[in-house]
Amino acid sequence: MSLVSDAWSRYRSVPIVYRIGVAFLLGSLLGLGLGEPATALRPLGDLFVRLLSMLIVPIVVFTLLMGARRLTPSKLGRVGGQTVGLFALTSTLSVFIGLAVSNLIDPGTGLTLGDAEVDPADAPDPVEVILGIVPENPFAAMAEGNILPLIFFVIVFAYALAVVQESDVSENVAEGVESFFNLAEAGAEAMFKIVWGVLEFGVLGVFALMAAVFGQAGVDAIVPFALLILTLVLAVAIHIAVVHLGILIVLLSRQSPVDFLVGGRDALVTALSIRSSSGTLPVTMSNADEYLKIDESVYSFSLPLGATVNMDGTALYQGVVAVFAANLVGVQLGLVEQLTVVLIAVLASIGSAGVPGTGLIMLTLVLTQLGLPLEVVGFVAGVDPILDRLRTMTNISGDLAVTTVVAKWNGAVDFTAGVWGGDTPRPAD
Repeated sequence: MSLVSDAWSRYRSVPIVYRIGVAFLLGSLLGLGLGEPATALRPLGDLFVRLLSMLIVPIVVFTLLMGARRLTPSKLGRVGGQTVGLFALTSTLSVFIGLAVSNLIDPGTGLTLGDAEVDPADAPDPVEVILGIVPENPFAAMAEGNILPLIFFVIVFAYALAVVQESDVSENVAEGVESFFNLAEAGAEAMFKIVWGVLEFGVLGVFALMAAVFGQAGVDAIVPFALLILTLVLAVAIHIAVVHLGILIVLLSRQSPVDFLVGGRDALVTALSIRSSSGTLPVTMSNADEYLKIDESVYSFSLPLGATVNMDGTALYQGVVAVFAANLVGVQLGLVEQLTVVLIAVLASIGSAGVPGTGLIMLTLVLTQLGLPLEVVGFVAGVDPILDRLRTMTNISGDLAVTTVVAKWNGAVDFTAGVWGGDTPRPAD
């Protein structure tokens, strides 16, 4: 029994990010080597994603309420304005970078569209997106997992609690507000404990996910799109290095980009593995709290909001694939058309859910506005699970970088502790 215990202790002594990384690699190799039979492992991967999805609603509710405890109404407005402004800026820059790199590499040149077909999902109407932010029934939004309406309601409710707390109210009312906040804080702490338990299973879950993806797609589905993948990789690398690390972390936060990457590595690897900004949210929040030492008064607001409206990687992807699609049919996108891509990609990303495959839905809107064939969606769908991982990782990097800047501007981050102070993240107890 001691041998099993010792082996488990040694296994647990390895940081979970490395264990997940090894699982990612081994699962990919198994899928490529075994082929279609490897897809039998998919249920284990699906279970991992479901476990993370299970945490999203309670994490959002508890942490937003908990964060309101430390926010005065005036500060809540300031934090919100700064967060949304930076999200809009980074998303806009991401599309420009995607277009610039695509114009340089010209992915899709020399390929033909073929007979690919697609039944595109209806693109969201902008008016409906805006109206959809306000839930008709907040409990229905909670039950259905509609995160943006849920965030709206919880923020309004949290703001009301903050106003009541600052008002001259009876002792019973004041105690009731304090009880709400105490319950939220206890619930958030419990959720973070569950997160680490889910991540332990995630080692097996990621292995199964990657085996299933590559077992189904195989090498043949990847090779024809090597240039497209290279373009996206380069654009993502430039965006993260220049915008997230260079502008947000070095220039605005005055901190080490290496420390930032170390502090957020669990969330980045999880995003790369499961392709869901919303699914990664529990891990992102845990990293912000434990490693980046950001106060919950900021990250409990910015990260749930970012998982829904801040889609740097997804917006960047629209620019890359728009050029790819134009090259497939022998069309050159002019300046006006490329600026149209920027506008559509940024606006559409606001109403996009942080779940796998969102980029394909947004892509139908971009291609329609440009007059390009929607068959391109079917043409890239085969490798979208791979491209989607890069997009999601970029989204999460942007969420954490913006949160760090906003926390600095509001004195809500301890740059002397956590990774900033030289502590190396360790596995959870």
